[in-house]
Amino acid sequence: MGLFERYLSLWVALCIAAGVILGNLIPGVFAQIAALEYAHVNLVVAVLIWLMIYPIMVQVDFTAIKDVGKKPRGLLLTLVINWLIKPFTMALLGWLFFKGLFADFVDPQSAGEYIAGMILLGVAPCTAMVFIWSQLTKGDANYTLVQVSVNDVIMIFAFAPISAFLLGLSDIQVPWETLLLSVVLYVVLPLVAGALTRKRLDKGNDHSRIEDFVNQLKPWSIIGLLATVVLLFGFQAGTIINKPMIILLIAIPLLIQTYGIFAIAYFAAKKLKLPHNVAAPACMIGTSNFFELAVAVAISLFGLHSGAALATVVGVLVEVPVMLSLVWFANRTRHWFD
Repeated sequence: MGLFERYLSLWVALCIAAGVILGNLIPGVFAQIAALEYAHVNLVVAVLIWLMIYPIMVQVDFTAIKDVGKKPRGLLLTLVINWLIKPFTMALLGWLFFKGLFADFVDPQSAGEYIAGMILLGVAPCTAMVFIWSQLTKGDANYTLVQVSVNDVIMIFAFAPISAFLLGLSDIQVPWETLLLSVVLYVVLPLVAGALTRKRLDKGNDHSRIEDFVNQLKPWSIIGLLATVVLLFGFQAGTIINKPMIILLIAIPLLIQTYGIFAIAYFAAKKLKLPHNVAAPACMIGTSNFFELAVAVAISLFGLHSGAALATVVGVLVEVPVMLSLVWFANRTRHWFD
């Protein structure tokens, strides 16, 4: 695990502070950046999101899908958690906290946007960081690749309908054109670009060329993530200064969701008698989020200054320390699966 991944929460926290400070010092600059949009898509943020997503997609090998029939129980566990449980529990927690327990602390419009951001996080299963969690738990790398590849294919077709359904249940008006545009822009096109790049680099089945290329892109991916965080919190600076507790309020249900989903998946993996090197990555995929996609779609649907965008960025802040604690737990309980 590299220096950046290990201390991701620290870098994100520093960028949050920088964004809030700059947003209050030079609000005019952020206003000009916010105005640079086309078809509800902010052009600056779109470029930064692509910097994050493209290197991830280069790592996905769709030829691995031919091995989908091997050890099907682990793959089935991942798919059930990702698409039949996680999105709905995230929506339920959002409603419980922001329509119920926290209703006195936030206005109804903001509450709806926070729920929307949580839903978008719940419908976006992790793609990139899973490879790191798998490595840290000594997971089966090839099997993890199969799981990620299958999930990405399903995401193309399932992300928009499930998001629209849950957002609709939350009484949030969903602009279908914008949602579909977001899926094409941030899922389909990066996947195609990544697959074409991978095919070009791997003509001689030389995976080292792919690894070298991804390593060259990694600094740009880091810049994209951190710059996006600075911009989002710069746009939200006024709200955060006036309501600093809102970060904590968003983090609480996200923490409950993450630990709760892992507990469900880990218990199921033990009952299914999966080997630990399949069970641990399967649970990590179901627990963590593709926050880059969630951030991009939240901005497209609700705007840069929205509570939905803020909620997805809080997801970035929460995820890494929580996932590292789950890696520790998975490694300490390896003997449960022996």
